[in-house]
Amino acid sequence: MHSTPSDTILIIGAGGQLGLELTHELRQRYGASQVVAADVRAPKDAETAQSGPFELLDVLDKNRLEEVMRQYRPKQVYHLAALLSATAEKNPKFGWQLNMDGLFNVLDASVDLGVQQVYWPSSIAVFGPDTPRDNTPQLTIMNPNTVYGISKLAGEQWCEWYFRKHGLDVRSLRYPGLIGYKSLPGGGTTDYAVDIYHKAVAGQPYECFLKEDSYLPMMYMPDALKSTLDLMHAPADQIKIRSSYNLGAMSFSPKEITASIQRHLPDFQVTYKPDSRQQIADSWPASIDDSRARQDWGWQPDFDLDKMTDDMLVHLKQLQPA
Repeated sequence: MHSTPSDTILIIGAGGQLGLELTHELRQRYGASQVVAADVRAPKDAETAQSGPFELLDVLDKNRLEEVMRQYRPKQVYHLAALLSATAEKNPKFGWQLNMDGLFNVLDASVDLGVQQVYWPSSIAVFGPDTPRDNTPQLTIMNPNTVYGISKLAGEQWCEWYFRKHGLDVRSLRYPGLIGYKSLPGGGTTDYAVDIYHKAVAGQPYECFLKEDSYLPMMYMPDALKSTLDLMHAPADQIKIRSSYNLGAMSFSPKEITASIQRHLPDFQVTYKPDSRQQIADSWPASIDDSRARQDWGWQPDFDLDKMTDDMLVHLKQLQPA
């Protein structure tokens, strides 16, 4: 049975940390020709560029976005293009413009062109210094103090509004810090937990930009992919929250991830030199209550810290130059 063009999936921001892995995962599941990768830059990895269709796209260019969407008539759009926390603090007006206008462009084009489902990621950055830090509830005080967090909180409200006003099936997850081995960090506050593995495998010491006891919620990339696809495949009547779901897997500190790595590499050394990212980390949750996601659509993570460390080290060693 041949798929019609309207079975196509469009991934905007396919070159980013999550976009890269989601593109590969969806192409494996649905066939490479069905999954259109789009990004503001040509893909660095040959797999994304050559395994299926790729379109150069700046999500702020509304005409170009509509052109791509008319060409492929996607059934689903994953809109992942954003400026992350630490990067957006350095360029706040552009961070706001990209994160908000990009979302509006995607939501409007999706309504106009009859897209069935839109996925848009939120973040633990929506919480703020007055939010309860331990086991942060789904519904709680939210007063983010970063440009990234402010844009994500506004975006959650807009997604819910488009669902109510236009019936657009928008779904969202508040990701914790995401850790994977396929791409390098992209300017986020939780990036130390990716970088630290790369340094360990390369036999180099690591200087951490957070204090040793800074707890943050984290998630291994296979769980991020699983949660995203579980959410998108759930029947619409199971999706009770249309702003964004809390999502958890594990919480740890730099000291704990160091100890987890030292089980394999006992000589690995870490020093601490907190910078401006420490203030961002201090305003974020230390752990997440994701009981609504577990209850509504059956979320369950597969990886804890040591299991993730075992897997990360195996894969990063394979990627080391001989």
